Amino acid sequence: MIAALSRLFFITCLATLVAYISLHFFGSDWAIFTAIAVLLTPLIYSYINLARLKAYIQSDSVENIPLPSGYWEEVYFGLKRLIKELKQRMRNIQEQHDHFIEAFQASPNGIVMLDDGDHIEWCNSIAERFFGLNFKRDALQRINFLIRRPEFVQYLIKRNFEEPLLLERMGPSASLSLMLQAFPFGQKRHLLLIQNVTDLQKADAMRRDFVANVSHEMRTPITVLMGFLETVQTLNLEKAQQDQYFEMMMSQAQRMKSLVEDLLTLANLESNALPAGSNEVKIKTLMALLKNDAEALSQGRHAFSFDVESNANLLGDEREILSAFSNLVSNAIRYTPDIGAINVLWSVNNEGQGEFSVSDTGPGIASEHLTRLTERFYRVDRSRSRDTGGTGLGLAIVKHIASRHQAQLLIESTPGKGSIFTLRFPKERLSA
Repeated sequence: MIAALSRLFFITCLATLVAYISLHFFGSDWAIFTAIAVLLTPLIYSYINLARLKAYIQSDSVENIPLPSGYWEEVYFGLKRLIKELKQRMRNIQEQHDHFIEAFQASPNGIVMLDDGDHIEWCNSIAERFFGLNFKRDALQRINFLIRRPEFVQYLIKRNFEEPLLLERMGPSASLSLMLQAFPFGQKRHLLLIQNVTDLQKADAMRRDFVANVSHEMRTPITVLMGFLETVQTLNLEKAQQDQYFEMMMSQAQRMKSLVEDLLTLANLESNALPAGSNEVKIKTLMALLKNDAEALSQGRHAFSFDVESNANLLGDEREILSAFSNLVSNAIRYTPDIGAINVLWSVNNEGQGEFSVSDTGPGIASEHLTRLTERFYRVDRSRSRDTGGTGLGLAIVKHIASRHQAQLLIESTPGKGSIFTLRFPKERLSA
């Protein structure tokens, strides 16, 4: 301010001096003219600089304006510095905004920002997929107009956002289970977070089914045991009848023991997702063990053939491989009628993959059951499975063992003709 007043004082003194000199040499008219000219010169200069400044402001290029001389140099320099700082701040804010948007887009959960009237201010691509939204099309639309599920509309109306809301049969194929919850932020705004809990819901359903199946499987032998024990305690039975009842009780106890052992085996396999080791497993020795066990279980009721067409051995966990092979062979024995034929073969196919196959002449399996055979406790014929002593876990165990050895379980079956179960191992799992 002092500098401006000083410049004004200087110009006034200069105009007075020039007017005095003109009055002395040229007369009063020239004195007035020269005084006005001196006073108007800085005014014109200021107007020119204002016009230039306006032009640069309109073209949004103030930071590129050349600096004039004098007092306006300070004005221009200060304005250029201010504009440069403001633009840098705006760039920083925009970068932070972009980073936040990228982070929200990278989130595996759906995110929807709602204003105080539940209008959509922003949503990420996951939320668009969950609810069939399109942000460019649906921006500023009320979300309850786009998601018309009654439970969701009531959730918004009640404004009780302390508990989450589960929406089932959502998504493009109506197969998703979504858990959503609204969180307040800002001035009466809400952040809607949506989590895909489909796998958790499936796992929970599987757990419930598993507990129900185990309870059902254990209830029958326990009931039989208790009935036999009560009979033996309350009735005076002959020795032959007692022996018969004890034999039946032993059979049921053995069934429970087999079920518990299979459950433990399956639990150990499921808890260990790492690939199996690479110990060499002698196929010929393994086939000899399988043959002895099969003949003992069959008791002469079936015709067997155990063939080894390749000298290649397996690399893996011997105990697990024996369990998988044994399960396939024992299943064939249980489900093949008497005088039926069971063929067990180890070979290497044209692609260098090892194949262990068990074929039988049993009743076969309908095609609609094939994809579910490896589910725990899934049985095509429940009564026959119990009569033959099966636990319903054998093929589930085989599937997990195959997975740990990077192998495939292939099932072919024709009703009325028989079935072929094949374990195909990659060539990396073979040793010469």
